[in-house]
Amino acid sequence: MNLALSKSGFSLDRFARIYRVMTDSKPWRAALDYCPMLVAVAMPWSTTAVLLIWVLWLFAIFPRLDRSFADALRHPVSMSALAMVGVAILGVFWADGPWWPRIAAIGPTIKLLFLPLLFYHFQRSERANWVFIGFAASCTVLLAYSYVVYVYPTWRFTSAHGFDTTGVPVRNAIDQNQEFALCAFGLAASTIGMFHQRRYVAALTLVGLAASFLANIAFVAFARTSLLYCVVLSLLFAWKFFSRRTATIVLMLLAISASAVWATSAYLRERVEHIALEYQQYRDTNRPTSAGQRLQYWSSSVEWIRQAPLIGHGTGSTKRLFNEAAAGKEGAWAQQIGNPHNQVLYIAIEWGSLGCIILFGMWLCHYQFFRADGLTAWIGTIVVVQNVLSSMLNSHLFDFAEGWIYVAGVGVAAGSVSRRETPQKDLLPAPSRSATQQ
Repeated sequence: MNLALSKSGFSLDRFARIYRVMTDSKPWRAALDYCPMLVAVAMPWSTTAVLLIWVLWLFAIFPRLDRSFADALRHPVSMSALAMVGVAILGVFWADGPWWPRIAAIGPTIKLLFLPLLFYHFQRSERANWVFIGFAASCTVLLAYSYVVYVYPTWRFTSAHGFDTTGVPVRNAIDQNQEFALCAFGLAASTIGMFHQRRYVAALTLVGLAASFLANIAFVAFARTSLLYCVVLSLLFAWKFFSRRTATIVLMLLAISASAVWATSAYLRERVEHIALEYQQYRDTNRPTSAGQRLQYWSSSVEWIRQAPLIGHGTGSTKRLFNEAAAGKEGAWAQQIGNPHNQVLYIAIEWGSLGCIILFGMWLCHYQFFRADGLTAWIGTIVVVQNVLSSMLNSHLFDFAEGWIYVAGVGVAAGSVSRRETPQKDLLPAPSRSATQQ
């Protein structure tokens, strides 16, 4: 066969040479940076586009892996994510029920396999900023569209879903809040760097844009989960970038602003105050309200965790247990759900204390890695902190949009931070906390 290929002018050696030249070409190398950027641009809009671009990126990066990839895999940032995938695979063997649902339940963890690849690539690439700028620019377009459909609902081209689709052009308010909050706090840090560079016009522009993102959350489309992480991220922001005295002043101004928002946004007050009403209706009439359903899911989860506290019921058991609990019930209580709306409970049901140790170990490892100064480290920090807090009321590490934001945000930022970039290479560098105290 090799002789026949040689006679036709083709050989395996020639193919190998062409392949090496092609994968080492400038367009191929550029694709490794363009694909993550395009994922960031597509993230607020399309799940299909995100998956397709990731597949293309895998095709582009695999030929570029070398021996140093093993070092990236051994890094705690990567190992902690791989451990989560590993326990999901092992959990298949002690779960009950048919094999296919158990194997399919590994799916939500598969995205974590991209984190070591992103970490490896952006240790070598200087274009991590492309990803962050692409995400912010795409979210800015979505922000403008959100305000438009809030005023003119008939101008919506797609069908959103969830508890309230007012001002939500695509997907749901929870995803939109998650994206807008990241942009707001990322832009806030960029603003500080610009003020120190005396770029006042650009800084004020970003201040206005950050305020527009937060205003959209408060007045247009509010998911109550965002209240938790917005408060914590505000405190973290003041502590990170200001001296103690300045941070106190900043927090006072934020408190005044929050009070003004609370006083002027009847929508925000109604959404928050409705939690008490939902709980009362659940307690007195067993009505399946949003708050009531969460309490029911959590109480059921605790009972299942008690039955298998060490290694859980196995991969895929959460959906099976909830389906069995819903059998024979009526109305909303008969809904078949796949998770308890809490990431910790989700993992504890399936993998017990072992899974929880791995989960908290991963979060802590990633948070500790971003304790350095600079905007890139701050972006990594807010991605981790937001995911941890929002996962207390949802299963956001395993959800599509929030899960991919975590993987991309941590992977790209960690790779960039590990390059030990100088401040001049950082995107709109935010000053260190120590510098602001001088």
